[in-house]
Amino acid sequence: MNIEIAFRDFDMENDFSRIYKWMHQPYVIPFWQLNLPKEKLRNHMRAAIEDTHQSLYIGSIDGQPMSYWEAYWVQGDVVEKYYEAEPYDQGIHLLIGEKEYLGKGWSLPLLREMVDFQFKWKTTQKVIAEPDHKNEKMIHVFEKCGFKKIKKIELPDKTGLLMFCDREDFEKRWKYDTTYL
Repeated sequence: MNIEIAFRDFDMENDFSRIYKWMHQPYVIPFWQLNLPKEKLRNHMRAAIEDTHQSLYIGSIDGQPMSYWEAYWVQGDVVEKYYEAEPYDQGIHLLIGEKEYLGKGWSLPLLREMVDFQFKWKTTQKVIAEPDHKNEKMIHVFEKCGFKKIKKIELPDKTGLLMFCDREDFEKRWKYDTTYL
């Protein structure tokens, strides 16, 4: 099956209504806790855009926007104090916003593409994640992508499960696999 996975920069003017809808979905609320009134969420998103240690993306499948991504440099993020971060370690946050894409196996190919994108920085040897420790479905997807469980960490907004994906392991896992589904 040929599918087109793409990421583009988040654009406040064009994407805010989409993010507002997604943050208020019952399957998103427990893990993102950003089901805020419009102006508060708008202010949160403005601050996220202005945060120079991260980049925000909208992910799409065959041209249909369906996911939100935050790719960030670990240095400068709250998570850097939970392990000995290297200068070019990157991290990832994601959500599948459109309900019709849930449970259909899209998370893994999307995650794989984003991690591959993060490894385009030749100095990056590790991509990390810290999903909510109760989010078993996403933890499973991270593991299938090549992430390893490290430890639970107490973050300001959740108990996360720190997970690492090393470049060498990722490249070995996916070197010859050009299929997604």
